[in-house]
Amino acid sequence: MAGGRTSAASLGSARGGPLKVVLLAGGFGTRLAEHTDELPKPMVQVGGHPILWHILKIYSHYGFNDFLIACGYKSEVIKRFFLEYRERMSDLLFDYATGSVERLNTQIEPWRVGVIDTGPDTLTGGRIKRLQKHLGNATFMMTYGDGVADVDLSALLAFHRSHGKLATFTAVPRPSQFGVPTIKGDQVTRFAEKPTNERDWISGGFFVLEPGVLDYINDDQTNFELESLKRLADDGQLMAYRHHGFWQPMDTLRDVRKLNELWSTDRAEWKIWS
Repeated sequence: MAGGRTSAASLGSARGGPLKVVLLAGGFGTRLAEHTDELPKPMVQVGGHPILWHILKIYSHYGFNDFLIACGYKSEVIKRFFLEYRERMSDLLFDYATGSVERLNTQIEPWRVGVIDTGPDTLTGGRIKRLQKHLGNATFMMTYGDGVADVDLSALLAFHRSHGKLATFTAVPRPSQFGVPTIKGDQVTRFAEKPTNERDWISGGFFVLEPGVLDYINDDQTNFELESLKRLADDGQLMAYRHHGFWQPMDTLRDVRKLNELWSTDRAEWKIWS
């Protein structure tokens, strides 16, 4: 994977510096009310870390370390996490005679993180638009703060560069709504829960976007998925990068349990970092 990280970083820096990564982290997460009464959805924990941390680790593995987090609901929780992150990840030596605090054995990621409050009621497109002054006139990446995957981000970026359109999203096979049993006689020998159907594809997030995409966002009430992507597709400016590997959103309490189980049993396929 080391080659992938170098490739991604080179593709970014060759065109005006490291690519910024936008994470949409402002929704209410109403279907996770058990957790999100106190936390914004991206701060719900998987394996003792917020899912937001897992997403940053995925991008960082490929050399993307410059993040803009578009917050809304309970943005102060996300700000506090990053304010305290260095201390949390370090051993600390307190010298009460001098009043000093020394960090020991610090192993910290080379992240640059902007935590931007984009409003409590702003829709997804509006959140991206509000980051315009931070994005400049450069290609950027974008994903949601509630899903993980083992997407090869180097290959995704290379694919985007190859076609010259304004937007690329990662397409994943649509999970079936129902489980499918394998039956011999009257005996069920296998029950596949939510099998995928590779004839049908849905958006798994993990976008690469050109600054021209911002022209497809009108205001705070623009829904990026239902409005901006539709217009981009109508104009022939939207391409799909097909991902056949692991992808898992965190939409329900059942998803939270599944992700935590995968992590605790060393089956977390999105953990591509060492």
